[in-house]
Amino acid sequence: MKLVGVSGALAGGKTAVAVEAVLAAAKVHDSTIKTELIDLREYDIEFAAGLPLSAYNEDTWNVVKKIQAADFLVFGTPIYQASLSGALKNLLDHLPEYAFRNKVTGMVATGWTNRHFLVLEYHLGSILSYFKGLVPTGNVFIHNEAYDIESDELTDDRIYERIGQLAEEVIYLQRGIMNR
Repeated sequence: MKLVGVSGALAGGKTAVAVEAVLAAAKVHDSTIKTELIDLREYDIEFAAGLPLSAYNEDTWNVVKKIQAADFLVFGTPIYQASLSGALKNLLDHLPEYAFRNKVTGMVATGWTNRHFLVLEYHLGSILSYFKGLVPTGNVFIHNEAYDIESDELTDDRIYERIGQLAEEVIYLQRGIMNR
């Protein structure tokens, strides 16, 4: 099985650290799982304009194909103005309606206020469900205070515990889908 993590932040490293932590926890839980991080800071994803995928640049094409080839996914986003990042939403706008059918789609988010955890449940989760993704119950919101201010390293063991639980849940659910 291949788990692809998508970090939907164009600035800062907190979101990528969170997504990488989920990928690492998945490898600890099952060393046979292949993982890949798509960090949107490293790609030039063109603005979605309703054109066929072939009309966009190579970065856009490659990222969409990697996402579609994944068995299951974890999406990470910083929370800006009570919403997911525009960069992540733009990427999702390039995908076909059934892009996540038979795929588990976990979520992690970072933000400055604990009220932002609702963005996962009521906004990003709705979008992933629209694409027919199975959204697990144990998604993780990480307050920015859980990071070291200089290195963006996670410093809260409770967050690592919740990330481990998310990794375990997405693996369990995806196995269930694939073994039916």
